[in-house]
Amino acid sequence: MIAKPPPPPPSSSTISTLSHHHHTLNSTTSLHWVSHPQSSVKLFTSTSSTNTTTANPSRVKAATNSSTSLTTDTTTKPHRDSYDETLLNLLRQRKTEDAWLVYTQSPHLPNPTCLSRLVCQLSYQNTPSALTRAQSIIQRLRHERQLHRLDANSLGLLAVAAAKSGDTLYANSILKSMLRSGYLPHVKAWSAVVSRLAASGDDGPKEAIKLFRSVTRTIRKFPERTMVMNSRPDTAAYNAVLNACANLGWTDKFLQLFEEMPENKCEPDILTYNVMIKLCARIERKDLLVFVLERILEKEIPLCMTTLQSLVASYIGFGDLEAAENIVQAMREGRQDLCKILRDCNSDEFPNENENEVFEKLLPNMNYPTDYEPPLLPKVYPPNTRMYTTLMKGYMKAGWIQGTVGMLDAMRSQDDTASHPDHVTYTTVISALVNVGAMEKARQVLADMTEDGVQANRITYNILLKGYCQQLQLDKARDALKEMVDSGIQPDAVSYNTLIDGCILVDDSAGALAFFNEMRARGIAPTKISYTTLMKAFSVSGQPKLANDVFDEMEKDPRVKVDLVAWNMLIEGYSRLGMLDPVKEMIERMKKKGVYPDVATYGSLASCIALARKPGEALLLWNEIKERCGLITDESKVSKTGSSSSVPILKPDEGLLDTLADICVRAAFFKKALEIVAFMEELGIAPNKTKYTRIYIEMHSRMFTSKHASRARQDRRIERKRSAEAFKFWLGLPNSYYGSDIEIASSK
Repeated sequence: MIAKPPPPPPSSSTISTLSHHHHTLNSTTSLHWVSHPQSSVKLFTSTSSTNTTTANPSRVKAATNSSTSLTTDTTTKPHRDSYDETLLNLLRQRKTEDAWLVYTQSPHLPNPTCLSRLVCQLSYQNTPSALTRAQSIIQRLRHERQLHRLDANSLGLLAVAAAKSGDTLYANSILKSMLRSGYLPHVKAWSAVVSRLAASGDDGPKEAIKLFRSVTRTIRKFPERTMVMNSRPDTAAYNAVLNACANLGWTDKFLQLFEEMPENKCEPDILTYNVMIKLCARIERKDLLVFVLERILEKEIPLCMTTLQSLVASYIGFGDLEAAENIVQAMREGRQDLCKILRDCNSDEFPNENENEVFEKLLPNMNYPTDYEPPLLPKVYPPNTRMYTTLMKGYMKAGWIQGTVGMLDAMRSQDDTASHPDHVTYTTVISALVNVGAMEKARQVLADMTEDGVQANRITYNILLKGYCQQLQLDKARDALKEMVDSGIQPDAVSYNTLIDGCILVDDSAGALAFFNEMRARGIAPTKISYTTLMKAFSVSGQPKLANDVFDEMEKDPRVKVDLVAWNMLIEGYSRLGMLDPVKEMIERMKKKGVYPDVATYGSLASCIALARKPGEALLLWNEIKERCGLITDESKVSKTGSSSSVPILKPDEGLLDTLADICVRAAFFKKALEIVAFMEELGIAPNKTKYTRIYIEMHSRMFTSKHASRARQDRRIERKRSAEAFKFWLGLPNSYYGSDIEIASSK
């Protein structure tokens, strides 16, 4: 048994810099950063010779030469064989910990069989420490250009383990590298990664579709189907990629993949149509839900309760609580004419003609004649706990707390044990009470939950933590965290993100940092939200340099992707202090990385310009905003790229435009101010004339009334005067408002 080696310490420069900035916060709070496991984007190097086709291409091995190793092995062959035999025996006995110890003490690189088995068994353990060990083997082999020693199974299992642990980027990189090197992963391995990517945030669904296409393209290159039988996509793989399309709302791609299934001898199953229900909900096609159910019954696909729960959840998502209640009530009454009930509920729904062409192919039954008799359910489906809980969530969403609590009481008194509340039910009620700030009642429900023998889980406690933080009761939140750990429930990144956010609400950046460090000390990998929330804590407390240090750590972490939210949080920290030069530098830096500013970015920049009292910068910003809105065209960009469409169109909000107009009015840039307020009116935003009138009168009422100004100076002010008079007219002030003074000044 060997303990996990401690991670390498961060660089001394990073620690000293951060500690120096944070010293004023809390002398007892230490700031430390834990280095992240490096992700290998390319697993196989060019030193491996071309793979040769064998009967099983998923296990193709590259021809190698021992001279490619970068290390010198002076161990004799009998000694090497002895080490390898010991290692192999331990692996056969499933003594993975002892095998890992032998591997770390071995003076040479074990043979391919031992290495592949060790990576497989570490992947099977599916723990953070085991995954780190497996990654270290990959890193060593990559360094020594010996990655060809591993077979496809071991790499596929490692990819699955990485995906399950949440490191989908690493999992995706493994599979992509395998494909580039001629390895074909088993369908169970690559479809599991596609499934995880499809359900993840950021660009996960898009990456899932790309990975699916990469695998299927590679498979098509093999003329013999038997050679790639184990890697060909199955129905589960298609369901995973269809789920990615549903999450993105890509109807055309969904149809393309759906129609492709028969080519690979895959038939849609109930999960396929459950995903189709999600697609209808995502693109707001409530009218299609009943047709999906009818199609399932028409094709005689065995119906499951998950389908009915998905229908109820979809109607709740559309805000149609009545239809959701009708489904549950019909199930309670043992009715089988559910399709007819849903048709009657949605008789006034009008289909979206733009999407009809796709769904006419997916759901040909939507074009059946009006006298078509809807099919009946094959049997009676009484509502169960999950169904009642789903409806309960609808009550919670509608703000009907009494109905939510009342349904819990009714479920507790049911004779049918299949309808008794479970941990999801109790957690839903607790969440409803937390949303209205009734923390004592939420605590009582938790006590009832324990009394009924239902075990609370991590989600239950995370909701309690959120409630205490929202009520600014950080001490109770800390007690809840302790109670959670004492109950054997380990907190996760969501738990600590909630606590960090709670510290922000009470302006406790030191506490936020302490929770962040505690999270990493527990071996919990920070998420994108963890980093951005900690950055927010430092930005709000006026410590942008510490926020910048967190941002740098985020960029180094291969498990997360720096997105626009992180950039905006960093920029906001400097903008709050009016530090214009760093803000401009960061915006240019993000543009070079292909991340374009949005309304929030420009809003922070505008606020920074106002604080820095540099109105000239506002004119430059307004020109850039006009470019992004399509009001003017940057010919230089068009000539280089042939199109300016690569930069996303911007739609400014009231806050951004009002800030720019305010700056221009105060600086007497009346021509630009008129441009901005005119644009606001085009967008349907009502400018604050009262505020601008007050600024004009307070700051500019006598700007053209000097009796001692020279004629030359007065001539230079003519254009400015015209703009000012035009702005006065827009404000509703008559041009004669200052007429007497102007005439007197002109006659002098």
